[in-house]
Amino acid sequence: MDRLCPSPIQFVLELDPTLAHPHAILGSNEMQYDWDFAGGEAEFKKSFELDPNDATARQWYADDIAMIGGREQEAIAEVNRAHELDPLSPVVTRVAGGVHVWAHQYDEALAICGKLANDNPTFAIAHNCLAYAYWGKRMYPQVIEEWKACGRYSGSQPDIDFAAAMEEGFRSSGWKGALGKAAAKRERERKSGYFSALIIARFYADMGDTKQAFHWLDIAYQEHDWTLIGLNTYFQFDALRSDPRFVELVRKVGLPGQTAPVDHKF
Repeated sequence: MDRLCPSPIQFVLELDPTLAHPHAILGSNEMQYDWDFAGGEAEFKKSFELDPNDATARQWYADDIAMIGGREQEAIAEVNRAHELDPLSPVVTRVAGGVHVWAHQYDEALAICGKLANDNPTFAIAHNCLAYAYWGKRMYPQVIEEWKACGRYSGSQPDIDFAAAMEEGFRSSGWKGALGKAAAKRERERKSGYFSALIIARFYADMGDTKQAFHWLDIAYQEHDWTLIGLNTYFQFDALRSDPRFVELVRKVGLPGQTAPVDHKF
């Protein structure tokens, strides 16, 4: 990404390049927002050299490489190391569950996030983790119950309304009905504020509506939605992976393992 002036994190590192944590922040930013995966990895590695015991840095790194895909065992090892360094952190534990979701290891994710939810029943994002793991296992009633719990404990009205919409759709028309209501709810939210187009694309892809899925994927790319780094790991896109349009989108994002990565200038 072209910059006319350094970011605050870069400015801090110019003042003192031996600070470990800013390198991790820069690494995460470069991976997620610049789609500079090699540059981001180099910053994370520099952070680990300077402070090998920064649990948060290792948690971020594990989450990023798990989401990008192809290095599942390394991601699991890194998040386990983060947990060893900070065993009482519910956020690190939630990320550990998420890493297993990215790896499509849903039973492992259920075990981790299920224990987290039992130990911290009002920790909303533990239920978010469980919802995605159940979704991967196609256990749809459990997905909706976990979304309801997430909304209840987060206290967020949009989360509560989202879960209610999914439940209504599921009762009337099964899982496709739930996905349709979910997509419509999130599309309405975009009329008054931002909501990730990539997430809406996932609803349509899982519904089997390829046209709408690619429509929202195109919007996600136009908006430089950072979650596009998960194109290779979102299970909802499994049926689209051989489509030339999907292959081209993965190439444009420049995910590792693809040829001719794009030079992003946003």
